[in-house]
Amino acid sequence: MTPVLLLAAEKESAQVTDWAARIGWVVGLALFVALVYWLMREGWKWRGTLQGDLPELPATPDETGPALLTTSGRYHGSTTAGQWLDRIVAHGLGTRSRAELTLTDAGLDVVRPGASDFFVPVAQLREARLDKGIAGKVLTEGGLLVVTWEHGDRLIDSGFRSDRAAEHNEWVEAINSMIETNSREGAER
Repeated sequence: MTPVLLLAAEKESAQVTDWAARIGWVVGLALFVALVYWLMREGWKWRGTLQGDLPELPATPDETGPALLTTSGRYHGSTTAGQWLDRIVAHGLGTRSRAELTLTDAGLDVVRPGASDFFVPVAQLREARLDKGIAGKVLTEGGLLVVTWEHGDRLIDSGFRSDRAAEHNEWVEAINSMIETNSREGAER
């Protein structure tokens, strides 16, 4: 008989599954995923510890004046100014969330449901621009409103995406105009 016929003549089939090996692989993979998740979480906490010198975020003052602009959208995080991948996680600045922005004569109020709110006084605003990315989020060119502000001795870029992206240009113009007016008034004093 030829070898091909011998194979076809066997009536027993091989065992399909080695359950012990399969369970071992699944448990091993689950432990590996848990380890990676734990390491990522520890890295996030360590980054927060390294940024522990960042002062507490300013709270919204009682009287801010009338709203010049308001919008709702997403807060995508904050980074060290000019370094779009160096995420700041201290005081909840690394937490992505929904956000409601309000620009007043006193500054920029950022209300984030489920995350810590913060306020940027007009004296600490440095620049507003359209950009394409910030740590963890990359969009088309000009799809992200980035506000640069000073907090403590650090310059911070915070990224926002309005539900109505066509409003971004208006926000950039208003914030930059406010910064220019404030610096001119400060120079006259």
